[in-house]
This record gives sequence, C-alpha cells and structure tokens, in this order.
Amino acid sequence: MLSRELTAATAKPAILAILARGESYGYDILRQVKELTAGQVDWAEGAVYPVLHRLEDQGFIASQWRKAPETGRRRKYYCLTAAGRKEMSTEKDQWSLASALMEKLWGEPEPCLT
Repeated sequence: MLSRELTAATAKPAILAILARGESYGYDILRQVKELTAGQVDWAEGAVYPVLHRLEDQGFIASQWRKAPETGRRRKYYCLTAAGRKEMSTEKDQWSLASALMEKLWGEPEPCLT
C-alpha cells in the first residue's frame, strides 16, 4: 500500500500514462491502477476526479460525455492531448531520475565508522 504522499505524487503521471494507452473514464482508471498493482494500490473514487479535473484545466487531457456501450449510461471519457503527451514525457524523465537516485541510495549500505 502506498502512503498518502506517494499516492498523491504518483496520481498525475499514472493517469497520464494510462490515458496514453487510450481513452478511459474515471472508474476504469481506478480499475486499471488496482489491476496493474495486483490490488496493492486502490485509489478511492474521490481521489482521482480532482486530478482529472486539474489535468483537464491544464490542457493535458480532454473529455467528452458519451453513452457507455454496455449500459447506455452517460460517462465522461478522457483522452490525452498533445500537451499531455509532452507532460507525460517530462514526468517520466523526472520519475526515472528519482528512481535511479533512490536505487543508488538504497544499494549496499556503507559501514558506520563510529
């Protein structure tokens, strides 16, 4: 389970990466995150929608209301914009750097000289 801080930090890049795979709607994004992490990350519904709205306000994603083919109910589908693809690339570079740093720091510990 991710801490609250890591959940907040990973929401933006995770949503951008999911939408880079194709359009989706809020509940399906939640499902994909849970599935991709074998249930270890289970975002609350109320957590994803503010991020989606912020990404849309920033121009990184666009949305469209449509009827769901399975149920006929209206759903808001989100897709990545060109600006969103560029932002996802920036996020990926930043996370790669952070991950590489942590891997080095968590490598073999140096013995304490005290």
